[in-house]
Amino acid sequence: MYTVFTVFKIGIIAAFFACAFATYPLQVQNEVENQPTVGDVNKALSYIPLIDKLRGRPGRDGMPGKDGLPGEQGLRGPAGTQGLPGPVSAGVTYIRWGRTTCPEALGTELVYSGRAAGTHYTNKGGSAEKICLPNNPDYLSSANGVQGYSPLHGAEYESFPPAPLGHLAHHNVPCAVCYVPTRAAMIMIPAKTQCPTSWTVEYAGYLMTEYHGHARSVFSCVDKDAQSIPGGVGTEYGALFYHVEATCNGILCPPYDTERELTCAVCTK
Repeated sequence: MYTVFTVFKIGIIAAFFACAFATYPLQVQNEVENQPTVGDVNKALSYIPLIDKLRGRPGRDGMPGKDGLPGEQGLRGPAGTQGLPGPVSAGVTYIRWGRTTCPEALGTELVYSGRAAGTHYTNKGGSAEKICLPNNPDYLSSANGVQGYSPLHGAEYESFPPAPLGHLAHHNVPCAVCYVPTRAAMIMIPAKTQCPTSWTVEYAGYLMTEYHGHARSVFSCVDKDAQSIPGGVGTEYGALFYHVEATCNGILCPPYDTERELTCAVCTK
């Protein structure tokens, strides 16, 4: 398609040739009449810059057109390099009170076994928490003689027939520290023998702590199949484990029963 300016240029050149032909002397030499010379053409072309000056300013850009149809999907690129390994769970640990072993079927590892110990039940100070004391201690430097600042005592079962674990009355309490490398959280749930969905039951047992008239202690979950330390029988009354029963003082009865020992479950996930 020719633009308006191109047509205009052609018209000017044609008019110039028409005028030249009208004034050029007639020659009859078996040639085509009124042929322009090279000079005539160059003179006509010299007017083109003047014609270009007659152009107007460029018009505004038009409106954007509509998007075209999506193209075909390209070929799949090469696989990228493998990323760095993700974080590894540090695992969890817990104390299995009343046993010297850890649950074998759950992939749990035994860190160490020992015996339960704590502050004497009559002491106002010391620790409220019972600990699992290893059977083979290590020592650093120490002062000579018994200092008696915070004595540690072995723990005993204070459960009597017909109560659960009554056959272990006055027996010393064993314990095992267990490690689960494949799980990242642990919780002890009182009054339950099962764990929530997606959680693993490490063990179930009875909720126990100190006698209500003694110094305060923490609650511990003692294995339902608790054992005792061989030769550890006697009324030494150091740190003690008593069963826990619910009252109806702020606790719904039923389902809670004041005459039944509370249970517990240690759960991991």
